[in-house]
Amino acid sequence: MRRLLLLTSAIVFFDTLFFAALTPLLPHYAHTLGLGKPGAGVLAAAYPAGAFLGAIPSGIVAARAGVKPTVLVGLTIVGLCTVLFGLANEPWQLDVARFLQGLASAFSWTGALAWLVAAAPPGRRGRLIGAAFATAVGGALFGPVLGGVASVAGIGWTFGVVGVASLGLVAWAATTPSARPEQPQSVRMLAHAFGDLRVLAAFWFVVLPALLFGTVSVLAPLRLAALGFGSVAIGAVFLCAGAFEAANNIVVGRLSDRRGPLFPIRIGLAASIVVAAIYPWPDERFALAVVVVCGGLAFGTFFTPGMTLVTNLSEARGLDHGYTFALVNLAWAPGQALGAAGGGELAHATRDAVPYLVLSVVCALTLGALWHLTGSTGSTTRSDPGSNASSSRTTGAA
Repeated sequence: MRRLLLLTSAIVFFDTLFFAALTPLLPHYAHTLGLGKPGAGVLAAAYPAGAFLGAIPSGIVAARAGVKPTVLVGLTIVGLCTVLFGLANEPWQLDVARFLQGLASAFSWTGALAWLVAAAPPGRRGRLIGAAFATAVGGALFGPVLGGVASVAGIGWTFGVVGVASLGLVAWAATTPSARPEQPQSVRMLAHAFGDLRVLAAFWFVVLPALLFGTVSVLAPLRLAALGFGSVAIGAVFLCAGAFEAANNIVVGRLSDRRGPLFPIRIGLAASIVVAAIYPWPDERFALAVVVVCGGLAFGTFFTPGMTLVTNLSEARGLDHGYTFALVNLAWAPGQALGAAGGGELAHATRDAVPYLVLSVVCALTLGALWHLTGSTGSTTRSDPGSNASSSRTTGAA
């Protein structure tokens, strides 16, 4: 179990490392290539758009061919696309490289997390997902540092070296034992999951934080740059945000196992209402940096319990774990893409405050709906459909 957790953690670490490396480079590309906020939003959205397109194919491959081939395909293409991104010097080349990288990451994420959850005892699932996701946040933490290094040492060389080095994970995954599915499930099982209101509610708890992070990934770096921060300083801000988020996910994973996933989700919603409303107002760079760190802590509270909720409900329906994490990718990717591209476009058409305040209202409405559906007691045995103790006998909608 330990070896598999280490492998899974390494896979998601490198995926999020490459994803987050764009953050401090976004002002550079926006300036040198004349992208503006809409173009920067498209570039930031290309990765999650690829992940969305790859979500269902990755689930099919994992359910039919097994988790190991799914991981091997994803890791190989992610590494190659990282090298290509470092060599790109035109907007369309950057967009294509990021899109293909995102598509491949859907395979590596789906395969790796399905591999881990299939071997995990149900009572420890939230803790293991939390540990893996904390490492993924570590990748997001060092991604901006990698981008900052690239801005100094050269983008081509930096991404080329790290992309080639990441291919070593292919050999590690290839030598790790895994089981092939005995009776591959039909993709109709995945389609039928969308008829379950509880699954759709859990799905939303992955979409919403992705919307928040997608918007911040475009607007925050551009605003920090306008206030005087360079690429290295922006990377340092997101490094701090990622550090707090990583530590938080370990705590949240354990809390999800003890109290049920909806308990930390309520906390994350309440914190996100406040932080999203504050985001547009700081006019001093260090004040905004503090808000960015608080945002990483608040928004990051959703992901581990959201994924745990999806996993428990999918297992209750007898869904293959490959399809389960295809659902996670289907939820995360459009949220991240819409947050990045839509948030950038809306801010360009109006001002930065508008997308942030809209998201604050959406969080408030979600918390109100959740409170109405489950009651105010916080009970996991009656109200929380993701509770490990009660997922098979829950009748509530969320």
